[in-house]
Order: sequence, then C-alpha cells, then structure tokens
Amino acid sequence: MPGVPVTLPGSTSAAPPAARGRSLTKVFGAGDTRVVALDGVDVDFDRGRFTAIMGPSGSGKSTLMHCMAGLDSVTEGQAFIGDVDLSSLDDKALTVLRRDRVGFVFQAFNLLPTLTALENITLPMDIAGRKPDQAWLDRVIDTVGLRERLAHRPTELSGGQQQRVACARALAGRPDIVFADEPTGNLDSRSGADVLDFLRSSVRTMDQTVVMVTHDPNAAGYADRVLFLADGRIVDEMADPTAERVLERLKAFDPADDRSADGGAASRAGVR
Repeated sequence: MPGVPVTLPGSTSAAPPAARGRSLTKVFGAGDTRVVALDGVDVDFDRGRFTAIMGPSGSGKSTLMHCMAGLDSVTEGQAFIGDVDLSSLDDKALTVLRRDRVGFVFQAFNLLPTLTALENITLPMDIAGRKPDQAWLDRVIDTVGLRERLAHRPTELSGGQQQRVACARALAGRPDIVFADEPTGNLDSRSGADVLDFLRSSVRTMDQTVVMVTHDPNAAGYADRVLFLADGRIVDEMADPTAERVLERLKAFDPADDRSADGGAASRAGVR
C-alpha cells in the first residue's frame, strides 16, 4: 500500500532499518516511450534479515535494488542507507558510502584474474587504505569455507568457489547491507546452494543484512521474507517462505494479462 513501508508483521526490531525507501519512483524515457519502473514504493529492510525480491520480467525488482544501493538515482522519493539520504550525496560521497557501507554480489563474479582469492576479498579495503578487522575477516573466510583456496587465482577456482569469494568480498568490510543481484544465476544447483547457504549463514550467525533479487523460487526459499513486485509496485510479501509456496504465488502473475504490454515496454527500457 502506498505510504506504508513493507515490514514483516509483528517485527519488534528497535534498531532503525539497514535501508529504507520512501515513495520511490523511477521513470525511464518520455512521451510514448515513458516507462514507470518504480511507482511510489515504500519499503524497509530490517537489520539482520534476509529479504528476496521477486517478480515477472519488467516488474522493477532490479531497478528497486539499484536505487536502494545507490547504483541508480530515483526520479522522485528518497532512498536511505541507515539514516543517510542517498539523494543528498554528491558522486564522490556516494562512491565512498557504497565502498564502505554497502556490499555487492552480482551474477558475474567480477574478480580480478591477476589477484589471489584473498587479495580479491580484501581489495575494496586495500583501495580505501583500510586494514581489515582480522578476526572478522577470519570469520568470513571460515564461514565461506575457502581457507584452503585463498592463494588460488580465479582461473584455479570453480564457478561456485569464485562466487563465494565474491560473497566474502562483499562481507569483509562489515557493511550495513549486502545487495545480491541474481547471485546464483551463473551457477549449477549445487554451487548455487552453497552460495545461498553462505548468505543465509551470514545473516543468522553474523547478523548481516542481505537483499537478494532472484527469479528462482528455490533461492527465495532461503530468505526470511519475499517481496513480490508487479508493475513497479510491491503487491505482496511472504514471511518464512518455502520454494513451493513461492512458486505457487508466482503462478498468480499471468503473462497473458495486460501487464505483459507494460512488461514488454519495461524490458525494452532495461527494467527488470
């Protein structure tokens, strides 16, 4: 419902959300090519929670994540990381915030081939001139299960291992929040399950906050809640999801209804 942030019923979290959006609107193009990718979205992402975002092609799920992460700007509304309004930051300040307070995991692993796994993990902190918290770094490395592979370069690692390195890199700086965009999209089912286990473990045992965009009901089943988007709006949410329940809910998105026209236009505008 517009004006009402989406949070799980009965939430007793006293801490402010790790991230929140208010009246988020994102418009691409103009005139006949105008596409509303986000339509007045209000949402909270509580600390220490794992949220999955799902919806049909063109629903705006990746656009929502990109705007919340400061990778794209909104046309109207406000996106916050903690209490920081992203729209109040210039490009330099926004770059520093993303580097120091936000972790990213993408479908592509984005590892530097000349660096070892450990060097890739610590690269953002090295660029910032910060020394890693060794105790925290050791905890991340042990949780991701790659201690024996730290001296290996990406070409010496499997796809699943490379993505776990990317996950460790996202968490190594102890960010406020991690945004993961289709993190298992390039992986086989077993490697994907390993990555999802790690993301869930980082939330449950390390008090991290993860927001994941996915099209896969099995991946969504690892989350604490699922938000469903359609036509740029949050239309439903599910607490304690299972793959079966998520799949059943997704069946309600009928590609033959009049959303398909919007979805086609949105896809042409690059909206996901």
